Amino acid sequence: MRTNPTVIRLTRWQNSQHPSSSLITRMMQKEGLRPYLWNNTPNQRYGVRSHGYAKVLYVVDGVLEITLPDSNQRLNLRPGDRVEIPAGVRHGTIVGSKGAVCIEAAVNGAR
Repeated sequence: MRTNPTVIRLTRWQNSQHPSSSLITRMMQKEGLRPYLWNNTPNQRYGVRSHGYAKVLYVVDGVLEITLPDSNQRLNLRPGDRVEIPAGVRHGTIVGSKGAVCIEAAVNGAR
């Protein structure tokens, strides 16, 4: 299933408070999401894939690069940045050189 990649939304962190995992978790829970935390070692790569559900992802610490091969785009996320990836959108992930801590939730309740 191919989805128009322009519907991917990237929101840069604008809050003056540092993007802690507890703050981001509370923000996501207020939206009715069920967030979970994950982390990875430096330079970890996830191959291109898609999901049957939309997902919301925040970077808490480190850097992530989200690759979107169908639109030939790359999104670089820093601490506090949020990306919303619709169901069916193909994407890959590259963890930065210092690793990354992220909080993610499925919009449709899947994980």
